[in-house]
Amino acid sequence: MFAGSIIAITGGSGSWGRELTKQLLTLSPKRIIIYSRGEIAQVDMARSFNDKRIDYVIGDIRDRDALNHVIKGVDYVFQLAALKHVPICENQPREAIKTNIQGIVNVIDASIEFKVKKFIDVSTDKAADPCSLYGMTKGVGERLSLQANKRTKDTEFICIRGGNVLGTNGSLVPYVINQIKQKNEVTITDKRMTRFFLTLPQAIELLLFATEQGIGGETYVMNMPSFYIIDLIELLVEFYGDIKTKIVESGIREGEKIHEVLISEHEASRARYVNDNYYVIYPQIDTGREYFHYWDHADSRKINKFTSEDNLKDKEYLTKLLKMGGWL
Repeated sequence: MFAGSIIAITGGSGSWGRELTKQLLTLSPKRIIIYSRGEIAQVDMARSFNDKRIDYVIGDIRDRDALNHVIKGVDYVFQLAALKHVPICENQPREAIKTNIQGIVNVIDASIEFKVKKFIDVSTDKAADPCSLYGMTKGVGERLSLQANKRTKDTEFICIRGGNVLGTNGSLVPYVINQIKQKNEVTITDKRMTRFFLTLPQAIELLLFATEQGIGGETYVMNMPSFYIIDLIELLVEFYGDIKTKIVESGIREGEKIHEVLISEHEASRARYVNDNYYVIYPQIDTGREYFHYWDHADSRKINKFTSEDNLKDKEYLTKLLKMGGWL
């Protein structure tokens, strides 16, 4: 479906954008536009890829005029740009709102104006039953994206909801490794804490699956394994640390949960089992689309609230994931 197409990726110079670009290049696109604020990240990406089909544009999704120049003539938009760190969003809420809400409004409006075929919003498990400002802004972003289907018949707006991706920029794994190497000490907020984890290729699989299958209005969710964060830290300490490496419990921070949620209780009645890898949540609003996917009647099992406490895996499973990501 991407052969000969023009694709824009907002926030495209980050870890998700780089892996998405890598996989899209194998699908014969005409052009991929990387739109992001990161000058150094773009320079590094350009040197790594060295592909004439990729254009790099410095810009912010807060800037509607700049977005118009980028999105005009584009077939597919992947909306990855966001402020993503919970403490930053808690401490600078106005900035989070400007990017995660007003910014996505700009991308949605430009996509409608220029009749993009499909718009895919990359959201987070923190948007389900949110308790942090980050989760709240991403939840609003989901609603804005899904409701945009009512405004046009030309563009299909779809969401995906992922968990923590192992090893992305600024994420837990490199942070823990850096703490071990610099201080020989690792801080954990609460040893009871669980999180969903997946590898970067798995995250992009979900993104491409949703793009191919989506018809507008759905939220796609990966059936992800979850782990105790303390298990992840202990494995990294065993590999990178020594007998003197300390693990210090500091207390839960504002906006954090003990367990994350992928499908909330109020969404469960609208969720459908797709296969062992994916669920789909249909919208509460009438989008004017007909939902007759092949999986609608493929499985009659009831979908319940899905939390990171429900799908816990052991250290052996986590070790395999870390090895897949090249961290062990």
